[in-house]
Amino acid sequence: MAWLWALRYLTHNYQHTLALAFAVNEINEHAGILPNITLGFHIATDNLEEITTYQLAMEFLSTKDQFIPNYKCNDQTHTVAVIGGPRSRTCLNMATSLCNYKFPQITYGSAPLMNDETAALFVKWMFPVEVHQFNGILHLLLHFGWTWVGKVCFVEEDKERFIQDSLSMFTVRGICFDFIESIPQMMYGNLAAEMVEEADKLYKVIMGSTVIAVILNAEITGLMTLRLMIYALDSEDIPKERKAKVWIMTAEMEFTSILMQRELPIDFLHGALSFAIHSKELRGFREFVQKRNPTLENEDGFIRDFWKDAFECSFSTGFRDGKADRTCTGEEKLESLSQSIFEMSMSSHSYSIYNAVYAMANALRQLYSSQFKYGQRINERRWKLFLQSPWQLHHFLQHVTFNNTAGEHISFGSNGELVTGFDVYNWVTFPNKSFLRAKVGKIDPMAHTDNLLTISTKDIVWPHMFNQTLPLSICNKKCPLGHSKIKVEGKLSCCYDCRRCPEGKIADQRDLDDCFSCPENQYPNKEQDSCFPKRITYLSYQDPLGSSLAMIAVFFSVMSILVLGIFIKHRDTPIVKANNRNLTYILLVALLLSFLCTLLFIGQPDQVKCLMRQTAFGTMFSVALSCILGKTTIVVLAFLATKPGSTIRKWVGKGPAISIVLTCSLIQFCICVTWLAISPPFPDSDMHSMAEEMVLQCNEGSTTMFYTVLGFMGFLTAVSFTVAFLARNLPDSFNEAKFITFSMLVFCSVWVSFVPTYLSTKGKYMVAVEIFSILASAAGLLGCIFSPKCYIITLRPDLNTKEQLTKK
Repeated sequence: MAWLWALRYLTHNYQHTLALAFAVNEINEHAGILPNITLGFHIATDNLEEITTYQLAMEFLSTKDQFIPNYKCNDQTHTVAVIGGPRSRTCLNMATSLCNYKFPQITYGSAPLMNDETAALFVKWMFPVEVHQFNGILHLLLHFGWTWVGKVCFVEEDKERFIQDSLSMFTVRGICFDFIESIPQMMYGNLAAEMVEEADKLYKVIMGSTVIAVILNAEITGLMTLRLMIYALDSEDIPKERKAKVWIMTAEMEFTSILMQRELPIDFLHGALSFAIHSKELRGFREFVQKRNPTLENEDGFIRDFWKDAFECSFSTGFRDGKADRTCTGEEKLESLSQSIFEMSMSSHSYSIYNAVYAMANALRQLYSSQFKYGQRINERRWKLFLQSPWQLHHFLQHVTFNNTAGEHISFGSNGELVTGFDVYNWVTFPNKSFLRAKVGKIDPMAHTDNLLTISTKDIVWPHMFNQTLPLSICNKKCPLGHSKIKVEGKLSCCYDCRRCPEGKIADQRDLDDCFSCPENQYPNKEQDSCFPKRITYLSYQDPLGSSLAMIAVFFSVMSILVLGIFIKHRDTPIVKANNRNLTYILLVALLLSFLCTLLFIGQPDQVKCLMRQTAFGTMFSVALSCILGKTTIVVLAFLATKPGSTIRKWVGKGPAISIVLTCSLIQFCICVTWLAISPPFPDSDMHSMAEEMVLQCNEGSTTMFYTVLGFMGFLTAVSFTVAFLARNLPDSFNEAKFITFSMLVFCSVWVSFVPTYLSTKGKYMVAVEIFSILASAAGLLGCIFSPKCYIITLRPDLNTKEQLTKK
């Protein structure tokens, strides 16, 4: 096997070497994985130049120590696969060369964007599909309510790809980016000044922004670049509160640094959140690392360079570093190093290398034990043929599946990506430039959307500036309760103003897009941030208004009974007999029932009350009005009948009056029956008329029929008034026409004013207006028609004589 190592003098990357060696040692010591086969590895160093990567790729296809591509002879070592990384550019350049030979490759670190689909078939990624990580970041932002964020990419290509492929998934969920920038690439010589200028611009963009959450989507050396930029370009012109950022780092990154950076502060990382490929601690790895000794001859070729850099010492046998003031003894302990120099626990990249080695080994085992055509197993000749043409391993590598020594299941997806999730870590830094990463959550791409992110917010340590309160990475303060957002022209959707909810609507949460109405049975409070249940109300007997109207109705009912009693007692007197006493009795009974029917309007509405009250009122009033019309008609006919030679005399009597009463009453009765048949009234509740009350009422069913009943009563009133007005001056001592005319004026005044008043009132007051109109009009008829007669009957009996009746 071979491994392309990107950066030689980064102490953290030395752990990648140890993870590779640890995995190979375990496989060779485990006879059950690859019996009779010994794995080895060769580590080649990539010096960040593309031509170097191409050259190293060709060396794998050449005889050892002879650079003759595609020609290998008398070589006891056979390269069957390549593990590449951690830079995506390294992996991409390697794949460009080796995929022409269908050479199996596994990359760790960044997952390169393969332009050639055929080439991508021969590359496996120890990394999930990129969209899974961005989806996890999206859910993390939504979990904390961070809608105003920034993003820093490692290279311009990453920035463009993010804008084209992934930006929309954030904007759809209400996430806005104040900036999306890329880190300036390292330049030397005359171009160094230009690089510093670009870095200064980037620093001012980041620190000058109001965003708190900044996504850092860089590669393994991204933190090293950011750390240097923050330290070198720090400016007092930028307010201190603007410098407090919560960095969200992608899984491609690791903490790396070079020797010159060890004195630089790392407090900007305090409270940061980072993603990492899901991993577990491997048993025996820490002990394997602790046994490293640079004085042993059989140790790896990197350990002395690492040791000198990590412990800042020099070996006496070698070239003494001018910066080192002591000699390396080999007794130094790796566990004594700060985490910012070297970590004893296995990093996610090292874990990926470990799993990559095991994936290759398991694929080799499956190939070695597979049955070929005609049931033949692979023999030594076929095995040697395979070693010369390792492309056959690809099929087995694609379908490899196994559990590693930590019990984790390892397999590749259909596109060659690792099927796994992410861990979320929280960074805590200390004054001695050491740090601690605490696992606070995880991302499971295979879980349901609601369970994709699992995180413990209470365990997270935030940057010092926020005093351990959740930072708010938003464009402006959230709209308070009772307010909704309003878009500001020319700004992103995350930047908005707030406005008070319109009357009748509420906002019970902060930052709502729009206010909403309460349920029908509730009303908004004054602050417009919650709903209260509406009070159930109706015109009841306990209500002062209801009890007053009921007492008035009872009073006039009693008066009607008294008048009726007086008239019955004095039924043989001339004043009672003068205007058809039977019609008088019917009229008084109708007025009595009209007063009593108002009691149906008071109290909680039910089905019986709703069916009866309007129809009873309409029918009783029609009977009363038809009686008045009949009495007025008799007066006119009686006067006309006294003229000499009149033919009207035969019409004077009880018959015409009774016919008028029966006809008019029957018409109104038929209207009411039709009303009940087609659209009867029913109990209902008015949710909208009163803001804080739910009014129980009777729904009239058909408004047309209701106004038809009133209209017919108006017609009877108009006819009665007209006839009475024409007969008001007829010479008769007991002529009722004058009283009926006045009573009709009162009646008309009441009901003409009723319609606009009724339509302009709400709730129980509508019912009160109708009751008052019934009582007032009925009392007007009772008082205007019968009070003069009762006065004569009871107080002036001397006027209640036949002589007085025929006097004129």
